[in-house]
Amino acid sequence: MSVHNAPSFRSIALAGSALGALLSGGLAHAAEASAEAAVAAADSAAVEAGPGLTDIVVSAQKRETSLQTTPISIAVVNAQDLQNRHVVSLESLADGSIPSLRIAPMFSRSSALTVGMRGIGTLGDANQPARDQGVGVYIDGVFMGRAQGLGSALYDVERIEVLKGPQGTLFGRNTEGGAISIVTKKPSGEFGARATVGVGNYDSREAGIHLDLPSFANISVKLDGLITTRGGTVDNPLGGEHDFNAYNKKGAHAAVLWEPSSNFNALYSFDISRDQTTPYYVQLLSKTTGPLLQMQPVRAKTANIGVPQPWALGKTHGHLLTLDWTVSPELEVKSITSYRELTQTQNDNGAANMGVFIKGLSGNTNFSRFSLADVWQKQYSQEVQLIGTMKHLTFVAGGFYYHEKVNDNAWTPYTNKWNADGTDYTILETPTSSIPFPDRASRAKTESIGVFGQATWTPEMLNEIVHLTAGGRFTHDVKTGALEKVNGVDTSYTLDASWNRFDPMVNLAVDVSQDVHVYGKWSTGYKAGGANSRSKEYHSFNPESVSTFEIGAKTEFFDRHARFNIAAYTSAYKDMQIDFNAPVLNSTRTTTETRNALGQGRIKGIEADLTVTPFQGLTLSGSYAYTDVHLPPAANPFDGDKLVQVYTVFTPKHAASGAIDYELPVADATLRFHLDGNYGSGQYSMANDPTKTGSSFIVNGRVALAHIRMASGPDLELSVWGRNLFNEAYTFVKANGGSSLGYYGIFNDPRTFGISATVKY
Repeated sequence: MSVHNAPSFRSIALAGSALGALLSGGLAHAAEASAEAAVAAADSAAVEAGPGLTDIVVSAQKRETSLQTTPISIAVVNAQDLQNRHVVSLESLADGSIPSLRIAPMFSRSSALTVGMRGIGTLGDANQPARDQGVGVYIDGVFMGRAQGLGSALYDVERIEVLKGPQGTLFGRNTEGGAISIVTKKPSGEFGARATVGVGNYDSREAGIHLDLPSFANISVKLDGLITTRGGTVDNPLGGEHDFNAYNKKGAHAAVLWEPSSNFNALYSFDISRDQTTPYYVQLLSKTTGPLLQMQPVRAKTANIGVPQPWALGKTHGHLLTLDWTVSPELEVKSITSYRELTQTQNDNGAANMGVFIKGLSGNTNFSRFSLADVWQKQYSQEVQLIGTMKHLTFVAGGFYYHEKVNDNAWTPYTNKWNADGTDYTILETPTSSIPFPDRASRAKTESIGVFGQATWTPEMLNEIVHLTAGGRFTHDVKTGALEKVNGVDTSYTLDASWNRFDPMVNLAVDVSQDVHVYGKWSTGYKAGGANSRSKEYHSFNPESVSTFEIGAKTEFFDRHARFNIAAYTSAYKDMQIDFNAPVLNSTRTTTETRNALGQGRIKGIEADLTVTPFQGLTLSGSYAYTDVHLPPAANPFDGDKLVQVYTVFTPKHAASGAIDYELPVADATLRFHLDGNYGSGQYSMANDPTKTGSSFIVNGRVALAHIRMASGPDLELSVWGRNLFNEAYTFVKANGGSSLGYYGIFNDPRTFGISATVKY
């Protein structure tokens, strides 16, 4: 039986009632009895099964459309999902709740995030000034230019849309792997207030307030503020210093919406954040290096070595002005203007064990390499969109301009010193290095200009079930910069490069029925070239690109009580930007070179999502992603350009996520249960290291009693939440440090849990 012809709950009830009438009363009374019974059974079924799945609205095509009729692979996380999973920042999604999206810290530091999708976007160090990410992150339509700052706490989010595959036509920059579009809640013009407080283990605290004010003079205002903090999950033996893997996030957001008429509105918003973190702890997994450095093959509770560990501090603020003018029923003009600033200090002393390996244990040597780095960034962007809607044609066209300036520096001194036989150590009064501060400094400027257009034609033939979309974006990127210091010495190395690129897209979609939609899509995307500020001579590298063919189907059945979406794709991945680390040198500075891989890689995958509401109050959902990556070899510049195999990092071959959500009325309140499980098979964590991590299975849960009516009038919600309920321990980074160091790794967060209360007016 085809999905289109599957019987609905109502038709099943009607057929059953008619059969019962025939058996009990004969043909004479069959029609009357069946009609009465059908009405009663249908009403009963409606109560039991509920109203079915609701439409999910997305803005992936620069206009609001239904998820089911938007012919690309999209995952949507709404506000309730974020609350159920206790998502604090984008880094919380590293548990694999969206199987094809992979998020990880930059090695041990969560002050910069690595974002990948469908095996793309994770091969290089994206926190360098002249380096970009392969997956674009957008907040209210604004491109976030740096990997730093992505770990800041999320404001009042309406939904997160994860757009898979190249999005090079409609989105601003470097979306060869896909795009993450974060949409925040806008002012409503009606009074509303929500306040949340909570506590948890590891000394965690959280507080947030969201205030919507009544409109006046066609102006609406919304204010948001939040604080979330947690102590470290691995103890630092040095008294008075911060523990490892701690955070303290604060932020505020204000939005003002002016609606002087029904066809024009202006939205201004300002946000500011302060994000303090400490690094993850890097463990020795399989080798003992000295008497104080015992092997730690399982997740450690206390570090081997106590080290000075101040906060890494990230500060961001930004302005956004969005103008929306409906010129006519057929044409809308939108302008998005943004200015943002970011500063990030990195204080990473989480790899003392590896620093011991570099310096050795004898002769009163200094050790514990302290990675200090500062980044300053300013960006300005302007986008104009023309959104047209006609009887048989819809289109989006426009232009995009992006300007960015970034400076960084770095210094890697030592903080500890061994005694003569390596049985004890002392803390140096001040960090010391043979190289003056800074040992590396660089600057980069990026300018990007884009012109884009995309149109969908729905001809009258075949009852308007065919939709043909074609589009493209022309991009002109210019990067200039300089590596001003290498090993503490002034240099004259510069970067001056530009690239032109056209990315096309063609999509054919067919509405097989009201509930079944299929599509085929071909699209390309690219990531600009740049230069490696960790190299010794600031060698530049070329762009990389992706060409993807995707087919998919989006279906609903059982009277909209079940939804199944599936997509399969194959991608040609060309000129991947690969980082190679230099062998250990006398300097503490990390030296890397970036090369474009030779030849073409191939990525194949399948993604499937299923949601079922078998009866009212219960929702079952599951997602699966299969990703098969084959990359060509790349020339290692530190080994005579010898060809070596390259591995895509943070990309499990098999990944899955499932969730159970159930709510039922209890007296005058609502009891809600949520449980989700997230699986990932073993993955590589270093692009040129064949070591795989173990598999992972993370379970999160939440129980809440909501809509409790208080005497004063507001609603109260009380909840208990937990992340990693079974305390699963796995290394998300694992590598072979050679015969002297052995294997080392970084473990995921242990079990965390807490309680919270929310008052809503």
